[in-house]
Amino acid sequence: MLIDCAAKAMNAVHRGVLKVSGGKAGWQISTMPILRLTTVGRKTGEPRSVMLASPLQEGSTLVVVASRGGDDKHPAWFLNLRENPQVDVTYRGGPTRRMQARTATPEERSRLWPLVVANHQNYADYQTKTTREIPLVLLEDLAS
Repeated sequence: MLIDCAAKAMNAVHRGVLKVSGGKAGWQISTMPILRLTTVGRKTGEPRSVMLASPLQEGSTLVVVASRGGDDKHPAWFLNLRENPQVDVTYRGGPTRRMQARTATPEERSRLWPLVVANHQNYADYQTKTTREIPLVLLEDLAS
């Protein structure tokens, strides 16, 4: 419950920064670019948006981490995209594009996870807080 409240508060602040700046500020935190991920709610069928950091990009593929701060439960956005993997992504304030989301395979995760945590230790810290393996999600252009 506390994690949900904190995540919602951070997202609200982030959206406020974007709104107040006219979309000019808020698309980067530290060294990580920010994206807006819009999924379809698995229970409601309504669009659900969340602001996420992308600690790694490979070509046009954006990597996001379903960490939920190291909680034992997956984030709602992750559960939503598993049900409906077609998502809308606004990356660094650019145009919104339709993308396909998928969980990294075990082989992909074993290659990508060390790259993610090499520059962003917080994700490694989150992994120590939970017994679930924190998924990496690959956001890929539909044409890929």
